[in-house]
Amino acid sequence: MSILKPIFLSAILFAAFSIVSCSDDDDPFIPVVATTVSNLEADPATGFDTGTGQPIGTTGKFKFFSFETGDIVANTDSATTKWDLGFRGTTIIVNGGISGPGTGQAQILTGIFDEINEAPEIGYLSDNSTTLAIPTGSGNGWYSASAGPPPTIITPIAGRVIVVKTSGGRFAKMEILSYYKDAPATPTGLEPARYYTFRYVYQPNDSRSFQ
Repeated sequence: MSILKPIFLSAILFAAFSIVSCSDDDDPFIPVVATTVSNLEADPATGFDTGTGQPIGTTGKFKFFSFETGDIVANTDSATTKWDLGFRGTTIIVNGGISGPGTGQAQILTGIFDEINEAPEIGYLSDNSTTLAIPTGSGNGWYSASAGPPPTIITPIAGRVIVVKTSGGRFAKMEILSYYKDAPATPTGLEPARYYTFRYVYQPNDSRSFQ
């Protein structure tokens, strides 16, 4: 008994450790968290034409963003699947269809950001030659544009949530909070524009849940 008991206990402990270790390696769980991005530069202008209100001094280049890394992707990687969304002015492209080599898709939901707890299973679109998955134009997608004299004021539409299906088969939800630098509460249109502030939740696991 004095010899067998320690050996028996050691075997149990080794087996339990092996089960836990295999479980951790085979099925790691990464927490789902909400993140806010401030002042993402979407080809900002150096000024605007006071007569037309159109921006001047822009480059025409997109700023690429990855939900997986939570960071900007270099323009030299525009022909890869490293990015999920591209921002240029009020236009947002998805890495798929005519806009990129990936299989990314998106759709816009109407609802409260914090209450959208799961990505839809269907309803996603890719960018194509006639329309973008995230439409442009006042009232068509995520923003409205003032109809008065220049400068035009771009205002995110409350309750518009963008859900993205990435090339990696993961899901993210995003709500745009401001189009102006430092996210002024009441923009006048004279602030530096094309600076996105948005919050998002990325699901890094094999799930459509945002919780």
